[in-house]
Amino acid sequence: MPWNWRIIVVTRLEESLWPRSVTHAMGGIVMMGDSRPPGAATTLTTTSAELSMLLTAVRRGRVLTVTGRFRAPRSLLVRDIARRLSSNFCDGTAVVTVTRDGSPGELVAALGRVPGTPFPPGGTANAASWLAERDMLLVLDDSDRLSPAALSWLRALLTLAPGLRILASGAHPLAVGQGRVHRL
Repeated sequence: MPWNWRIIVVTRLEESLWPRSVTHAMGGIVMMGDSRPPGAATTLTTTSAELSMLLTAVRRGRVLTVTGRFRAPRSLLVRDIARRLSSNFCDGTAVVTVTRDGSPGELVAALGRVPGTPFPPGGTANAASWLAERDMLLVLDDSDRLSPAALSWLRALLTLAPGLRILASGAHPLAVGQGRVHRL
């Protein structure tokens, strides 16, 4: 029987506040066994088999979109997957939260602000050529805000960059061609 996990984001970890069912704690995320309490907005129920399937889908595929009605669970899941898979990519992961208009220029600027990513300044053409040489996971949180121009740029980027994988979260699947969809 698969084990169910709950992920609860916490800001301060104190042993006196941990419930008895805490089995593992790391990096500000507490993983707990059993089921989710009704109405808890900051928890996410995922079985270990389901998580294993998602990790494999990201490693083997080019694009995976996690869809669902609420933003918080989608965001928690894609960030957890990115954290777990960071060491599988030579150039690591870049997590970008899409805001405002979601233009290609905004994506490039956001990539330039990702800590630990030596991203060159310049336009989208320079960014595409730089990303073409990378083996990395690009995480797009709240991908519904991407503009049609940004989606077109991502499609072109996928053809130029064989080592690039995209993990997106949104209410709808990422419209960049082939890709898998996981519905929460």
